[in-house]
Amino acid sequence: MDDENSFFCNCTVIHEDIINEVKKEITDDENLLNMSEFFKMFGDGTRLKIINALMLSEMCVCDLSALIGMNQSVISHHLKILRASRVIKFRREGKIVYYSLCDEHINLIFNQGKKHINEKNEKG
Repeated sequence: MDDENSFFCNCTVIHEDIINEVKKEITDDENLLNMSEFFKMFGDGTRLKIINALMLSEMCVCDLSALIGMNQSVISHHLKILRASRVIKFRREGKIVYYSLCDEHINLIFNQGKKHINEKNEKG
C-alpha cells in the first residue's frame, strides 16, 4: 500500500561515494540557470503552438496569427520572447519577415516532450 510517507527515507545514511561521483559530473549552476530560462519557452501554450507550426513550415506573423487565431500583436510578443531565447530566427524578404526554428534541437525537445506525454496517457 502506498501512503504519503512511503516515498521518504526512514534513515539518515549519507552515501559519500555516490555524492562524490555525482559532484564530478553535475552541471554547474550557471548552465542550469540558462537551461531553466530556455525551458521556460516551452511552458506556454501559445509559444508551443508557434514552435509546433514552425516545425512544419517557415511562417510570417500574419500566417501564425491566422493559424493560431490570435491577433498579430500577441503573436509578435511571443515571437520576440522566442527570438531572445534563440529558439527561433527570422529572415526578411521585402516587407515580409519569415520565422523558423533555430535548429533541429528544438524539434527534438518538442518531440521528446510530446512522446513523454503520449506514453503517460497510454499507460493511464
